Formats: sequence, structure tokens, C-alpha cells
Amino acid sequence: MDIKIETLPKYRIAYVRQVGPYGPANSQAMEKLKNWAIGKNLLTESTILLGVPQDNPETTLSENCRYDACIVISKEYPDDDSICEGQLDGGTYVICTIKHTAEAIQRAWHEIFPYLQNGGYQMDNKPILERYIGNMLENDFCEICVPVKPL
Repeated sequence: MDIKIETLPKYRIAYVRQVGPYGPANSQAMEKLKNWAIGKNLLTESTILLGVPQDNPETTLSENCRYDACIVISKEYPDDDSICEGQLDGGTYVICTIKHTAEAIQRAWHEIFPYLQNGGYQMDNKPILERYIGNMLENDFCEICVPVKPL
């Protein structure tokens, strides 16, 4: 597993929101977003897709959990009423590149928190991101991006 520190810029995003238990419906939201992006010729080798769980299922009822499937769009991209738009604030993130499997994700979570503590970081109060650049999604890889700040 590859772990690094990276400063992410502020992103302008287009997104599809899924409300309900995290799981298969998140993938459906991502497929809906990708279909929209294909229609707009936005899926390229440099495209950045993000999965953003907005709520902690340990403190939010599962039926109220929000998941945003996002695509980074340029500042110049025209407003589009057919999809939601917003922005994600940038900042310092611990980036962990993994195979996108339940086992690898679980292993990553066991390794990320000791890495934070040993590196002098704590989680920042921003959403955790799943990031897919280019063909990572089709190859079952993702980056878990954990927002951090110094201890």
C-alpha cells in the first residue's frame, strides 16, 4: 500500500447525490455521473472522479447518509442545470492508493491511523474522499484521501 501526503486544490465539481445506506447505491450514483460525463465528453485519461461520503454511518441513521459521486470540472465549464454543482475545499490529505476491494479498504483503515499519529497529524473536519484519476476506476484501484492537520 502506497501512502503519501498531498495538498489538494479547491475543486469545482459536478455531482450526483445518493441518500440512503452506503453500499451498492453508491456505485449506481457513480454510474449515473459517468453517463452524464460521457454525454458531455468529460471522461478522459486526466479526469478526476471523487466519491464523497458526507456522513458518518456510526452517528447518522443509514437512511439519511449522503454520498456524492463527483467529477472535477474546470472553472470555464459552463453552468449546467442538468446536474448539481459545488466545490470541495482543498487542503492537506493523506493519500493511500489501494486495490478497490473490501479487504484492501479495511487494511488501509488499519494502517492510515497509525500513519497519521506517527506523522504528527490528526484528521481534519472535512469529508474523506475516494479519488479515481483516469482509468483507476476501471482497473479497480482508488485513492483514499483523508483530510489532516498537524497535531
